[in-house]
Amino acid sequence: MSMDHANAWRVMSSMRKRCEVGNVPPGTWRRVFRFARPYRRELLVFLLIITGSALIGVFTPVLAGRVVNEITRHGAVGAVIDIALVIAGLAVLDAALSFTQRWYSARIGEGLIYDMRTAVFDHVQRMPLAFFTRTQTGALVSRLNNDVLGAQQAFTSTLSGLVSNIVSLLLTAGVMFSLSWQITAISIVMLPVFVFPARRIGARLQEITREAYNLNASMNATMTERFNVAGALLVKLFGRPEDEDASFRARAARVRDIGVTSAMYGRAFFVALTLVAALAQALVYGLGGWFAIKGELSAGTVVTLALLLTRLYGPLTALSNARVDVMSALVSFDRVFEVLDLAPMVADAPDAGKLPADARSIEFADVRFSYPAAKDVSLASLEEVAVLDTGPSPEVLHGVSFTAEPGQLIALVGPSGAGKTTISQLVPRMYDVTGGAVLVGGHDVRTVTQQSLRDRIGVVSQEAHMFHDTIRANLAYGSPAASEDGMWASLEAAQIADLIRSLPDGLDTVVGDRGYRLSGGEKARLAIARLLLKAPEIVILDEATAHLDSESEVAVQEALARALTGRTSLVIAHRLSTILSADRIVVLEAGRVAESGTHAELLARGGLYAELYRTQFERQAAGVE
Repeated sequence: MSMDHANAWRVMSSMRKRCEVGNVPPGTWRRVFRFARPYRRELLVFLLIITGSALIGVFTPVLAGRVVNEITRHGAVGAVIDIALVIAGLAVLDAALSFTQRWYSARIGEGLIYDMRTAVFDHVQRMPLAFFTRTQTGALVSRLNNDVLGAQQAFTSTLSGLVSNIVSLLLTAGVMFSLSWQITAISIVMLPVFVFPARRIGARLQEITREAYNLNASMNATMTERFNVAGALLVKLFGRPEDEDASFRARAARVRDIGVTSAMYGRAFFVALTLVAALAQALVYGLGGWFAIKGELSAGTVVTLALLLTRLYGPLTALSNARVDVMSALVSFDRVFEVLDLAPMVADAPDAGKLPADARSIEFADVRFSYPAAKDVSLASLEEVAVLDTGPSPEVLHGVSFTAEPGQLIALVGPSGAGKTTISQLVPRMYDVTGGAVLVGGHDVRTVTQQSLRDRIGVVSQEAHMFHDTIRANLAYGSPAASEDGMWASLEAAQIADLIRSLPDGLDTVVGDRGYRLSGGEKARLAIARLLLKAPEIVILDEATAHLDSESEVAVQEALARALTGRTSLVIAHRLSTILSADRIVVLEAGRVAESGTHAELLARGGLYAELYRTQFERQAAGVE
């Protein structure tokens, strides 16, 4: 790529970026420099190399002019050879500097990517569950990828381009003015002939680039929704493939057309820059030749001015868009900082201690709870809304109190929306209560570390999630140090070992996206095996058998019976027949404890539980689940 072509490309990139630039909060610069502090030595060397390369770029045309002067005045051959050797040496040195500059650029850039990605990933992992229920996954992934890359470019292409252009411009303009201020001034006056049309091209380019960004985002969202197993199944069963295809084709065609238009604008921009530079160069040769014939300039000086002119227009044009480059980089940094500045609502207290190993009881003491407002757990930019909802959330639990003694099985039942799942999420501290307290082993869960609390708890949810990995990896997720014998023992206890043995790859079988290669019952039993391998003191089951057929439910119930033996258990039941032997059944209605007792006691009272049981029994008798 020639120098003019490279500068044209940089300026076009700057103009595209104008559509991304917005207001950047004060103090962003200071945070950027703090982030780059570990690389300050590398940055210093990087900038020195750029400066050295710019110096070589200016010295070479000057030496070329001296060669011409030696030739025109019939000077010594040795002098010409000496200058040529110096030019060759500078070329070799410039090549070496280019390699070194690229190494430092990669070292700084990749280091920043690593630091920022790991910082964002670690921070996002510590965000509360409410954050993930509101955030668009694609927008969050974009922060880890696109914005981190945009921030990285601030210290590679943007910084190097800015320093290189400033040094090149100052040196080139200084040398040119020292050789002929008249020719230099006239050459600079021609620059607006290029800049003003370029601005108009840039304005149009902003519009179509913004449209392309929106269309690409829309297509990405469509592909993300349609190309997972659940989305693909929905499209096949209920969708209209022809309509889906037509809609996607229309957007893709518009992106194609924008790409062609953008390419032509880019070519027009490059041709305009080349043409103006060529016209200015013709002016230098014409006017400089006239001065040379009059004896006011040497032929070598004219050649030097012409060569330097090609290094003057590119930096001048690029620097006219420098603010856009810098602001675009700052916006990327700010979008990353925006995520890092969102403090997790659920965090360990400064004096939090570890939960004792013998903590096995669960107590809800007058617990009140409201889900956090959007402004407290999310960002508008991650939800694609203009402003987050700031209104208070309604209270969903109203003074809930009950106790599960060590080894007891407590069942939670009630209509949909009664608060059962919310209660199950408060025990492992997915959320913090807004009133009262949740105690495990007599310790308020807010006073112990989250890790020690969750180490004591095992959960099997209604939708048993599996990562797109092997059975072995999914089993060991909660127990990384587990042995293979331990895995097989947990699989035996979960009634799924025979199935795993029958698979060609056994434990190394990949389960597919979200475990879709397994049936619902198989996933449930694998989740139970994962729980058994972890061997927690407290078990929470959130309707683990809700969507299983009778045969699968029998197998899962047998596995659950082993999983719950000797453990404190909190079980949310869809089928009341599965919790008849519970030590205590807590009946919830509209976020309150309506009644509690054993199955026999609650039936005798004839309250809500008796009504739910009778309704379900009648449905089963009629053959309806």
